[in-house]
Amino acid sequence: MGRAFVYVIVGGGVAAGYAAHEFVKRGVSHGELCIISEETVISLSLSIYIYICVCVCVYICNVSVVVPVAPYERPALSKGYLLPEAPARLPSFHCCVGSNEERLAPKWYNEHGIELILGTRVKSADVRRKTLLTATGETISYKYLIVATGARALRLEEFGVNGSDAANVCYLRDLADADRLVNVMQSCSGGNAVVIGGGYIGMECAASLVINKLNVTMVFPEAHCMARLFTPKIASYYEEFYQSKGVKFTKGTVLTSFDFSPDGKVTGVNLRDGSKLPADMVIIGIGIRPNTSLFEGQLTIEKGGIKVNSKMQSSNSSVYAIGDVAAFPVKIVGETRRLEHVDSARKAARHAVAAIMEPEKTGEFDYLPFFYSRVFTLSWQFYGDNAGEVCHFGDFSGNSSFGAYWINKGHLVGSFLEGGTKEQYEAIAQATRVKPKVEDLAELERQGLEFALSVSQKPPSSQPIDVASSDMVMQKPLYAWHAATGVIVAASIAAFAYWYGTRRRRW
Repeated sequence: MGRAFVYVIVGGGVAAGYAAHEFVKRGVSHGELCIISEETVISLSLSIYIYICVCVCVYICNVSVVVPVAPYERPALSKGYLLPEAPARLPSFHCCVGSNEERLAPKWYNEHGIELILGTRVKSADVRRKTLLTATGETISYKYLIVATGARALRLEEFGVNGSDAANVCYLRDLADADRLVNVMQSCSGGNAVVIGGGYIGMECAASLVINKLNVTMVFPEAHCMARLFTPKIASYYEEFYQSKGVKFTKGTVLTSFDFSPDGKVTGVNLRDGSKLPADMVIIGIGIRPNTSLFEGQLTIEKGGIKVNSKMQSSNSSVYAIGDVAAFPVKIVGETRRLEHVDSARKAARHAVAAIMEPEKTGEFDYLPFFYSRVFTLSWQFYGDNAGEVCHFGDFSGNSSFGAYWINKGHLVGSFLEGGTKEQYEAIAQATRVKPKVEDLAELERQGLEFALSVSQKPPSSQPIDVASSDMVMQKPLYAWHAATGVIVAASIAAFAYWYGTRRRRW
């Protein structure tokens, strides 16, 4: 048994939804596109009435029902989904509401002739024969394949710690994880929550746990939170803010084991430094690993993901990869990277579809790395690369916005801003893309946000910006140099004229 499609997307996350939307915008025909996703959620809302023979006794029980899920905006899971009041729930955050576009509920796919094969795992892939085999035994063939399989959460067992299956230990990667986390969180309101990990998931979940009135302790091995992005000064601001909300930090150590109750629930978290934390629930946020297993040995793997070119095309010309699973050339930093963020997934999805349907009109994927977060009353955005020297600016006391620039090899390569306006965020993005030259860090600190605003307001050059020759230089005026150059050129011309005239008289 098998079916054939022109385009097949494997995966059901953000990237898949945005790719489908782009296919429709570019006029894909009914019946040409198929999405295969294994993601499901367990629903407990269905009640079944059971009558025993002719007795008048009626038994009412809630039955777990596995429900397949169409692509949705995954960032909602660590934000609005965990709120105690008016929490986000499907269908409100199906793609593509995250970019203020239409919401792609399951009905939308049907109306546009897109086949959804949901709740179905792809068992194997053969890129040479252009076929996929599902766990149900069906063979799906394609002309073009887009791999949007995303990534999975790293498990404790991969680090030698047992206990992931305990009833009150939670991960957060998909809708099923989020439902489980909400149920556990509601069951221990006022209790102790331990968050393992100081990255995105850890920070956003910790904020939600506090809002849900739990006592929260974060544990991570680094010297400060968000160590892959934040500087110590930036991290200190957020840690102090979290502490003012009641969050405690245990840094420089890791989880080694759990204590369990007789019914198998975690009651304590044991750390390498010898300390122990009481726990009514534990959230694990220690990183992710791309889902590449279907294609290992068939496609080139780099940086842990499927290596693609600037059109998101893999080492097999019929296969494209997008989202967390793709390692693509980031032009602005000059190297291949795998970026774990929704913005990258959305934009790569659109670019890949454009490259497939209109290859002659589609250029390189020139992406500016972008990360953001919103917790409590805080909101920050980062653009570019956090490499080189750091220049902090603004008010770190909490009364107004603050930020940082990263300067590498004399050029601005990264910008961070907390508490900015829409226009200010757009300015730091534009300034980072332009990569202006910076010679005086003290002056840059003095100008602060005004530097990005001034750079972003300059008219764009008709030629691509060359880092080595960018004329957006923050330095002292060069009038004296210009004058000296003019004198030298004038003298050279005069000398040449005298020499030439002398030679003509000789002829």
